[in-house]
Amino acid sequence: MCRTEDVRKYIEPDKIRKAEKEDIEPDKIRKAEKEDIPALMKIYNEAILHTVATFDMEVKDLEDRKKWFNEHTEKYVIFVWEEDGMIKGYSSLSRYRDRKAFDGTVEISVYIGEAWRGKGIGKALMQRALGFAEEHPEICEVVSLITGENAGSIHLHEELGFVYCGQFRNVGQKFGKMLDLNFYQYAPKGI
Repeated sequence: MCRTEDVRKYIEPDKIRKAEKEDIEPDKIRKAEKEDIPALMKIYNEAILHTVATFDMEVKDLEDRKKWFNEHTEKYVIFVWEEDGMIKGYSSLSRYRDRKAFDGTVEISVYIGEAWRGKGIGKALMQRALGFAEEHPEICEVVSLITGENAGSIHLHEELGFVYCGQFRNVGQKFGKMLDLNFYQYAPKGI
């Protein structure tokens, strides 16, 4: 049972917004298929090598990505943006933690290929994932862990109704710099 009122009593009501319902070109978004794994791996590995969007430091191989893909069943889902036969980005709702008490919580991630960032693809993919979470009876909360230096992602999450819950300072190191980790939360069923 989702009991968002317990958590929400600590959050100012005017800071809670719902995600917009309209996707940008929703016909380009679909659920990921096994054939998409190499493209998903390429996008994620690009983020590993060139951004602070992930704390992963080593590129992933095909076996790792197949395992990750196969963990996305039922309420755990991956959406892709496909255009002209090319996967340009993806969003996923993944298991937040292995402990049973977290079963109603999913973690959202969004990765867009470098050439297609800033074109609204990430927002549309997040909207689709959040819409899925709103409809799925077993999803009570969506969380996102965002590097403090990732201003674009922070802005997008806040625009879509995520609420800032706190920060762990200097918990990661990448590219020779200490990084903060911001925690955001979204209640797909409302308050």
